[in-house]
Amino acid sequence: MHRIAFQPTHLVLNFIKCIQMLLVMCNPLQVLGVDGVNFSVHVENQTQVRDTMSRRHHRVYQLYSRTSGKHVQVLGRRISARGEDGDKYAQLVVEADTFGSQVRIRGKETNFYLCMNRRGKLVGKKASNRSADCVFVEMVLENHYTALMSARYAGWYVGFTKRGRPRRGPHTLPNQQDVHFMKRFPPGEQPDLTTPFRFTTVSKRVKRVRATGTR
Repeated sequence: MHRIAFQPTHLVLNFIKCIQMLLVMCNPLQVLGVDGVNFSVHVENQTQVRDTMSRRHHRVYQLYSRTSGKHVQVLGRRISARGEDGDKYAQLVVEADTFGSQVRIRGKETNFYLCMNRRGKLVGKKASNRSADCVFVEMVLENHYTALMSARYAGWYVGFTKRGRPRRGPHTLPNQQDVHFMKRFPPGEQPDLTTPFRFTTVSKRVKRVRATGTR
């Protein structure tokens, strides 16, 4: 018997090409390689865009200064780091309305925002002010402390001296203890860590049989 060599038809070749295109589209790594899409640039751009699709996230906490040993206070237009634990001026409302880590910090008592002007000075501004000077990038450092860098003036950080006086942004560095903070819950709002974790066991569903009466 003679073997007949299979010759792919035009339709078969087109079908194979379609399958190959589908495989490329389903593989994101190949898409990035083919289209040259830089996903990191896309993420960076999105973190600077306000999130109008989700509800604005608000948190209330205190910022403990590593150098002064006290808490950051928003005393109206004046800013300091001399607040005791539970001080009403040390309770801060942190607003996040972007996809990234950009936040606005407002004093819960005074309703003034923590801001940094063009000279690098920390000042308080009224709640109606939507200036870019009041936007900070919340960063978690390798030592687990938190640093706040100005979103408008890159490289300038919120910092305080040992006496709780604000440092100017140009005189701060991320490795300085002056810019290191620890988030703390206000007194009475700490989560109860002694309560054991509760979980629910899923029992096997039992099929209910409808009772039928005799006719």
